Amino acid sequence: QVQLDESGGGLVQPGGSLRLSCAASGTIFSISTMGWYRQAPGKERELVADITFTGYKKYRDSVKGRFTISRDNTKNVVYLQMNSLRPEDTAVYYCNARKPGPFSWYTYWGQGTQVTVSS
Repeated sequence: QVQLDESGGGLVQPGGSLRLSCAASGTIFSISTMGWYRQAPGKERELVADITFTGYKKYRDSVKGRFTISRDNTKNVVYLQMNSLRPEDTAVYYCNARKPGPFSWYTYWGQGTQVTVSS
């Protein structure tokens, strides 16, 4: 099993910044991709950004140029630096990790951290 422990959410004004962190523990060997998803009230969970073990990054279009994902493989931590935050970024943000199994991928989720962008 893999446990994901998130931190860094909170309330911020539009235009402000927050940094989310997610630390992985447990059977962390062979974790491939780590990333961040978010879910706003009444909406489906959506990918924000993810990063492979080798550093390949992917972002959803609405956060490109504002959010930066990074990863420290020595500490098994993934970060999401969020700048120029907008009210529409308000959501619960979930850390995600995936590792290959013999027949399919194993997927793990954190408990979620609330990000609220409001004046």
